[in-house]
Amino acid sequence: MTAYEQTGTARPVRRLRYRAANLLDWVMLGLLLAGIALFILYPIVSVVSTSFFVKGQFTLQYYLDLFTKSNLKLIGNSLWVATLSSSFTTFFAFCIALYAFCSKEKTRRLLQNGLLLTMISPPFVSALAFILLFGRRGIITYGLLGLSVNPYGWHGIVILQTIGNISFATLLLLASFDTVDLKQVLASRDLGANPWQTLWHVVIPLVRPGLLSVIFTLFTMNLADFGTPIVIGGRYKVLATEAYLQVISTANLGKASAISVLMVPTAVVAFYFYRKTLSQSGSLAEGSKSFSGSGYEFELPRSIRCLLLSVVGLFFTVMALKYGNILLSTVSNTATGHIQFTTKYFHDLPRSQMSSYWRSIRYAVLSGVAASFLGILLSYYTHRRRLPGMKGVEFIASLPYIIPGTFFGLGYVAAFSHEPFLLRGTGLIIICNYTFRQISVANKSANAAFSAIDEKLEAAAQDLGASRMEVFFGVILPLLKSTFLTCFITVFTSSMTSVGAIAFLISPGKNVASMELFQSIENGRYGVAAVQAVMIIAVTLGINLFSMYLLNRGRKNQKGGNGRVPEAGSSQEAV
Repeated sequence: MTAYEQTGTARPVRRLRYRAANLLDWVMLGLLLAGIALFILYPIVSVVSTSFFVKGQFTLQYYLDLFTKSNLKLIGNSLWVATLSSSFTTFFAFCIALYAFCSKEKTRRLLQNGLLLTMISPPFVSALAFILLFGRRGIITYGLLGLSVNPYGWHGIVILQTIGNISFATLLLLASFDTVDLKQVLASRDLGANPWQTLWHVVIPLVRPGLLSVIFTLFTMNLADFGTPIVIGGRYKVLATEAYLQVISTANLGKASAISVLMVPTAVVAFYFYRKTLSQSGSLAEGSKSFSGSGYEFELPRSIRCLLLSVVGLFFTVMALKYGNILLSTVSNTATGHIQFTTKYFHDLPRSQMSSYWRSIRYAVLSGVAASFLGILLSYYTHRRRLPGMKGVEFIASLPYIIPGTFFGLGYVAAFSHEPFLLRGTGLIIICNYTFRQISVANKSANAAFSAIDEKLEAAAQDLGASRMEVFFGVILPLLKSTFLTCFITVFTSSMTSVGAIAFLISPGKNVASMELFQSIENGRYGVAAVQAVMIIAVTLGINLFSMYLLNRGRKNQKGGNGRVPEAGSSQEAV
């Protein structure tokens, strides 16, 4: 065959390949937009409309009912514990983050890894450990001190919400400290300011937006937390527990929706300060990264440093007690205040719950893969292809990460409990909830990663005849392997430990491990709950370590190939 004939034959094949690639491109874009509209926007609109409409008639009755005497007390209780918990958590998180900021790089990395490990915690583990250690027959209160202490009430809620959120808040604040321009710190010291003055007038003002973002985020999380008050609150009731009971006990979705809508304004304020922090990080982080003396350590007064170190030591001691007690409780009976070793709880674990355990792993893996891919795809169409209107779509995709989890869960109940989208009672509704609640995490990480990839690579591939889809699957995705794995770890961990967003979606035969754990604690079966908690921790930690191994091996291979590893993005974006 002549060269002319070969060229003539190849052109129709190439045109067909391009048409197929363009069709796939539009199909993927259409499915992405449809998924975000159906599984994010539609549930949000549904829960809001449910709070305002009864049988098609507009009404404010659900909101008026919230301001009765009994409900006003619930609102006061909720504001009280949420404010205390958020304030205490922010204080301790700031102390740990400041200590890391003033420490050597090795110490900082060690603290970050420790905080990440403490994030791998199933729900209610803190409550379980608190009851077993400090309850009426607790190992410490009764066994060591001979006291019979009542752990239930508002003080128990505040303690557990504080302990449970310190790791998350600290990681957010560490990202804010990354934006501090060290040149300003040095300039302050050169002008004669002492360390305390530099801290008060330079460092704290620079991280203030991050502090405000954290405290409002924590306030929203604590306000929407129904699990901790149910387990440890006793007779002390809050709005979130009322919303949960309205759905589970009386099926009053309208009142539960109205309660959830009231929690949204604080989430919006938190998001505002979060975006403000991100807007600052551009110029400030650049100044810090370009600073030639990046090994500079900000020295605090000895007394303050000792105080910060004591807070760090106290936090990790509490974490060691928490996890150590959970492990001990799987093989011992502490009901008498003394330790009696037993294997009873392993035998008491119903074999039927193992199916929930494996179901959780399947759901978490599927949602991790789906959320990571969709987040990268959304970032590609928004920031690489720069399609019109995609930034608005990206904002809609971030809404589930802004609003409380119970709000998003109620949205799925309101949207998918009837035709034409009847999904309630299926496993698909749980997977979709996991996936689209976390899609923003993958999107933000991909945005940061795309900024480190040279667009000339894609242009070169297209010049060589590759279609847009071939560039995406053959060039971009291989370069984003580390981003994909990082997002997968985050989504998998969140899915394995999620409760608030799926508490209303569980149906017979579709239960998951985190809800089985909640039910065991609620029924007072603490030994069985400890076994369930350890099983969740084991699989979550195992998947995390394996994914981190693959991630590190990939980075080493990249170093061997080109001498450097592209940055996946700032820690602010990763958090």
